[in-house]
Amino acid sequence: MIRIIMLGAPGSGKGTQTQLLSKYFCIPFISAGEILRQEIKKNEKNKNYIKSKINKGKLVKNSFIIKIIKKRIQKKIYLNGFILDGFPRTIKQAESLKNQIKVKYIIHLKVNLENIINRIEGRLIHEPSGRTYHETLNPPQKKNIDDITGELLTKRKDDNKEIIITRLKEYEIYTKPLIKWFKEEKSKNKIKYLEVNSNTSINNIHKEIIKKLNIQ
Repeated sequence: MIRIIMLGAPGSGKGTQTQLLSKYFCIPFISAGEILRQEIKKNEKNKNYIKSKINKGKLVKNSFIIKIIKKRIQKKIYLNGFILDGFPRTIKQAESLKNQIKVKYIIHLKVNLENIINRIEGRLIHEPSGRTYHETLNPPQKKNIDDITGELLTKRKDDNKEIIITRLKEYEIYTKPLIKWFKEEKSKNKIKYLEVNSNTSINNIHKEIIKKLNIQ
């Protein structure tokens, strides 16, 4: 059973690498960001709260996202393995996940600021599936069109430089301590914590992840 958590700053390539690993290992992935965007569309009660946070580059409350992710993980499709993208983002979220389910592999994608801004500003999204592309680094076969469905790709409203900076500040505050927490868990609970240089090409990053995972 393969259970993986993808860590990294916004623009580190978590979404792209999660999709590649999902195909490689034939296991589903769970994108916290996409789940929240789905909630905006279907849940009128939470719509304004989630939008206000996402559009400002802020994180939603721990209790809110924990409840949603726990509910999703319980679905049968995830019983034989999954990849988590965008969750956990805080120590409290990680502790809550640990109490429910054991995840063996933590992949931390490390990337510099210049690449972060370039990747996010050029990102294209297929909203229904969460598939991600990039205008130059990972373009669709047809401009602004999803390769699989033929539907129009869009840009996220929070994919602009001002909000990127806010999101990076949130990352520094909440996720950097989480990385330290995972490193401590590595020695205590025999999880595999892997750091990968995410400043290279998509293909090279993917190869490096597979090599470091070393799953037979």
